[in-house]
Amino acid sequence: MSDHRQARAAFADLHKDGCFVIPNPWDVGSALMLKQLGFCALATTSAGYAFSRGLPDADWAVPCEAMLAHIADIVQATNLPVNADFESGYAHDCEGLARNVRLCADTGVASLSVEDATGDSSKPLYDFDHAVERVAAAAEALRGTGVLLTARCEALLVNHPAAVDEALRRLPAYAAAGADVLYAPGLRTPDVIKAAVEAVSPKPLNLLVSSPIGLSVEQIAALGVRRISLGSGLNRAAWGGFLRAARMLADQGRFDALGEAEPFDALNGFFRTHGRRTP
Repeated sequence: MSDHRQARAAFADLHKDGCFVIPNPWDVGSALMLKQLGFCALATTSAGYAFSRGLPDADWAVPCEAMLAHIADIVQATNLPVNADFESGYAHDCEGLARNVRLCADTGVASLSVEDATGDSSKPLYDFDHAVERVAAAAEALRGTGVLLTARCEALLVNHPAAVDEALRRLPAYAAAGADVLYAPGLRTPDVIKAAVEAVSPKPLNLLVSSPIGLSVEQIAALGVRRISLGSGLNRAAWGGFLRAARMLADQGRFDALGEAEPFDALNGFFRTHGRRTP
């Protein structure tokens, strides 16, 4: 079995029972560090990568070719399974979406997510029927690859007037269309999270926790969630530390916040031992 096949099989097994956290690195260094900390799988973050390139997290601000190269870089960084944040698949039509999904699978990912946001503020979600057709097209494109498909409903992120109801309507339809994992970013309260778990059962639900929601991993697991991702959370935490130190220096001429920095010797030693080797 190839390394990619092994990673895909291992990732599928993680979804069969229990609950696991899948953190989101934004470059090779953060991917290596997360593996060292003991996480069993990783996920890319479109926002984290976009911010690192000086771009917004807007639909297709990072071109498809650049995103595919970044995803491949994260896959190659470790031997852990990787879920790709593939935004809306870089195509509105089903044929183009299927083509791009196959290109994403070719990077070696164990899973990829496709969302139903259009990027058009006047019509932020694809029409229900077309959204379901897109999930079916993506699922068909992945048939036989072992790559899991995560279908995302963005209703809560685009301020849909009945966001929770719309998510609970769409997620089961995406599951029936062939999605392996279901995901609605923005779920925060136990009752809504539990309702989403029950709506897609027996398929697994991914919960985004990119800021404190008053629930621990143990409490989230008790609600029936199988997978917890962090989205841009770790990347923004890194930006937070950077900006605290930079603002203190710019505004006060003080270096105090640098005392919170990870020691140079610790980072240098880690990457000396675990980092990439130049050819």
